[in-house]
Amino acid sequence: MKAKKMLAFALVAVLALGTFGLVGCGGQEEPAETPSGEEPADELSGAISVEGSDTMVNIGQAWAEEFMAENPGVMVTIKGGGSGGGIAALMNGTVDFANSSRAIKDEEIEEAKSLGVDPVKHEIAIDAIAVIVNPENPVQELSMEDLGRIYRGEVTNWKDIGGPDQNIVLLSRDTSSGTYEYFKEEVVASEDENAELATSAQLLGSTQAIVEEVTGNEWAIGYVGLGYLTDSVEVVAIDGVLASVDTAKDASYPLSRYLYMYSNGEATGVMAAYLEWILGDAGQAIVVDQGFVPVD
Repeated sequence: MKAKKMLAFALVAVLALGTFGLVGCGGQEEPAETPSGEEPADELSGAISVEGSDTMVNIGQAWAEEFMAENPGVMVTIKGGGSGGGIAALMNGTVDFANSSRAIKDEEIEEAKSLGVDPVKHEIAIDAIAVIVNPENPVQELSMEDLGRIYRGEVTNWKDIGGPDQNIVLLSRDTSSGTYEYFKEEVVASEDENAELATSAQLLGSTQAIVEEVTGNEWAIGYVGLGYLTDSVEVVAIDGVLASVDTAKDASYPLSRYLYMYSNGEATGVMAAYLEWILGDAGQAIVVDQGFVPVD
């Protein structure tokens, strides 16, 4: 596999020798100067900018660091800010890839096309949204129906779902988050598309903030991607199934989803090489290391 990837990188570099232009938004890929009669260098060069999903920040950083270590001529920059922010940046032409923990919306596609942008979807990992509580909370299982009632504000006390007489502290990602969008659609508005998240919910700016708040509050409940689970929180079974790599892989867990990277048109040059690497053995091994599920 390593030999195949090196061959693929060599082909990309050789093709790049025939052109001179911008690579994505961050820099240029220029032909290497080689003495007459010598073979051109097969080292990739260029810059790649990635922005979007906070769920994917850690895995994106791990990919970038390993890819740059293998390809010193390439600079990959990673920025969070939420799936919506990443997709907006792709539309504005300020990034090469948008990371998103949700599929792009129809209205976003229409807006993108009106701006001359053609969003192309790449499925790069599988995730499950785990519902978490503090380990001191005796509630260890919920139905999807009860989870929806909690997040719509119809249930506000743990005693109403088999727990102690304590008010539920409701935590959610903010509205720029793809995880928020997915959770709202699948849980809050699963039966009524007009249903809204409870006004009592605390909207937090990052997944890590939810983990920290649940860790420090016995009566809090929140939701996070698999890659953010720690021993300081307890995973709640939903409809009798715990979120895990195995239940995400076989889709038995009801809140499983793909994670995406979007490009403007098909990726070419150094961007194509990066995407191929992510979907290859090395990139998918990092998916596993980060607690997510490989697409193969």
